[in-house]
Amino acid sequence: MANMNIIGAVNSALDLALGADEDVFVFGEDVGKFGGVFRATDGLQDKYGEGRVFDTPLSEAGIIGTAIGMAIYGLKPVPEIQFSDFIFPAFDQIVNEMAKFRYRSGGQYTCPITIRTPYGGGIRGGHYHSQSPEAYFAHTAGLKVVIPSDPYTTKGLLLASIDDPDPVIFLEPKRVYRASKGEVPEGHYTLPLGKCTIDREGTDVTIVAYGALLHEARKAADLLAENDVSAEIVDVRTLVPLDEETILESVRKTGRVVICHEAARTCGFGGELAAVISEKALLHLEAPILRVTGYDTPFPYTLEQQYLPDAFKIFEACETTVDF
Repeated sequence: MANMNIIGAVNSALDLALGADEDVFVFGEDVGKFGGVFRATDGLQDKYGEGRVFDTPLSEAGIIGTAIGMAIYGLKPVPEIQFSDFIFPAFDQIVNEMAKFRYRSGGQYTCPITIRTPYGGGIRGGHYHSQSPEAYFAHTAGLKVVIPSDPYTTKGLLLASIDDPDPVIFLEPKRVYRASKGEVPEGHYTLPLGKCTIDREGTDVTIVAYGALLHEARKAADLLAENDVSAEIVDVRTLVPLDEETILESVRKTGRVVICHEAARTCGFGGELAAVISEKALLHLEAPILRVTGYDTPFPYTLEQQYLPDAFKIFEACETTVDF
């Protein structure tokens, strides 16, 4: 075991994947010699050479188009998009090509690409470096969408994503890149895609969260405990495929649910979670489903802390639903 932050966990996972399989390639803007803007790929080019870990031009469509060609040829590319806000020039390649190759080829070809990209706010990056685009990709059939919350889940889910035969959008919560630390196995291990986990047991209200908001949910649960409210926390981990049953079991137990994400509220992934709960656990609910989300505005620079959901907003929503 080693104490790592999320950056270290990413680096360790990529190191192990590159070392174990010569078909794995890592590339993107500044990921080679410089080691990435967040240093997640630091040292990998020196260890595996410019042929396996390399820099690309500033062309997201080109990066993903190249990855698709490599994947169809039988390789396992792991491209990085420097910020998730920059992924949209590659949207056509991701949605119309990468996501559809298994279907359009009748299962003859898979497209084993893992796109790593930092997402979310918390670094005062303003509207070009702070977006949370998970709902766009969760809506796209053929893609898997994975969001870790801490170093342990980051490494295990990233290694599982690289091993997966289908394309994965791997969104890394950059707000806690270095703030989240923990004990992580130094060797290879995987965590199953499509499986939520109960981060904390509780009886009065279920908080559903992922990414950096898991840490805010934990703080909110601590505040609730001081007020004699027992909160259960579900860490979603994999938005697609979604582990509905773990969420539903928790909601059936508590009868109340608060869903949290950084992305804007309208058509955010929380709406899908609320729909699943309404369709399959409605008669167990003792209060309306509440959402704590970002606002329906471009991500602000000067008002970032007001925009972002935090522990107190989650606490207030939980108090509201418990008192309903």
